[in-house]
Amino acid sequence: MNRVLVIGGGAAGMMAAGQVALCGAEVVVLEKMKQPGRKIAISGKGRCNLTNNADLSEFISHFGRNGRFLRQVFQDFFNNDLIRFFEEQGLDLVTERGGRVFPAQGNAPDVVKTLRHWLEGLSVSLRPDSAVEKLLVRNGKVEGVVCNGNPVYGKSVILATGGASYPATGSSGDGYRLAESVGHSIMPIRPGLVPVVTQGDLAQRLSGLHLRNVGVRLLISDPADGMNRRNRPKKRNAFGELLFMKYGLSGPVILTLSNEIVDALRADQQVQLVLDLKPALDEQKLDARLQRDFRTRHKEPMHSVLRGLMPEKLVQVCLDETGLSPDTPAGEIRTAERKRLRFWLKNIPFIVTGYCGFKEAIITCGGVSLKEVDPRTMASKCCPGLYLAGEVLDLQADTGGYNLQAAFSTGWLAGRSAAEYC
Repeated sequence: MNRVLVIGGGAAGMMAAGQVALCGAEVVVLEKMKQPGRKIAISGKGRCNLTNNADLSEFISHFGRNGRFLRQVFQDFFNNDLIRFFEEQGLDLVTERGGRVFPAQGNAPDVVKTLRHWLEGLSVSLRPDSAVEKLLVRNGKVEGVVCNGNPVYGKSVILATGGASYPATGSSGDGYRLAESVGHSIMPIRPGLVPVVTQGDLAQRLSGLHLRNVGVRLLISDPADGMNRRNRPKKRNAFGELLFMKYGLSGPVILTLSNEIVDALRADQQVQLVLDLKPALDEQKLDARLQRDFRTRHKEPMHSVLRGLMPEKLVQVCLDETGLSPDTPAGEIRTAERKRLRFWLKNIPFIVTGYCGFKEAIITCGGVSLKEVDPRTMASKCCPGLYLAGEVLDLQADTGGYNLQAAFSTGWLAGRSAAEYC
């Protein structure tokens, strides 16, 4: 039977299924949920950041040390190809700040609708409410699956079940169990692109405040070294948008740093985030700005002058943290007080004590070891006839459209390869 079975109807699974059909093979998509593409429909805060227009080298750099695995994959199907694909299907796209590509109408469900319409035109068989419980293997080769208690046969199988993040969308980690059952190694999974929990009540006092264009320094050190000892902590700088939550910090700049934070905390390292409210100004320029403001507004009370430097919700926190009196005229601020304010504006510390779980995570870090997958075909090196694509693999990147592009690209290659195997 010249049939390919695709387990999972997400980005990787739907792209894979379409490619199988285009290659002339029969394809069946087994989706455990009632509707496919549920995670796509909520991605990007409901807008779906499809990809990024960065060049190949920069794109791969956002995946860290595992990014080199994708070089061959992206040579076959990359961002320009994905953009062309959706435009040919009638979905208008727009490129925004940072090279992020979205549907022009900003509606993620339009992406799902476009993919489903494409698959319907290719006569792809989509079976919802189809939970795969087991891979069927004979003589070391996959020959099908057990779905809803019944065998379903095919000459090749594509595992595109997603990760463990947003389990309500169907990504509950099933793929790891299935891959492991045929000999694959699973790199430890953990939440990725996730908000973090901070010590104290400062974040709670600022809950709901959204800051743009701020700098954040990530400091990681071993407990024996301490943050301020001679052995200096590992540092990473980031810039972007930040959101204060009741329990800690979120927003794009925090999510970008979160994968390193999660790994550091899991390794029992100390983690600190330092917020810079004025990253465009160095210490000297910021001091000059403060002196000018205090001089020109010397009769105004400090609470009024500070309102020109930061959002209103931050003013009282600033006064509390720096010990400045809200009613003191700006012209009466002493040099030592000005320096204390200047330092605080560029060095607001947050000790990170934890992170949110898979329910809040955008992606899953970890997954099927890339050493056991052929990057030229996405074929399993452990079980002939099995192909893997998408978030089930040990591939994770920053926010910005990189992860979804990897899902589509690996799905594209897995689909074509699985069809040829048949």
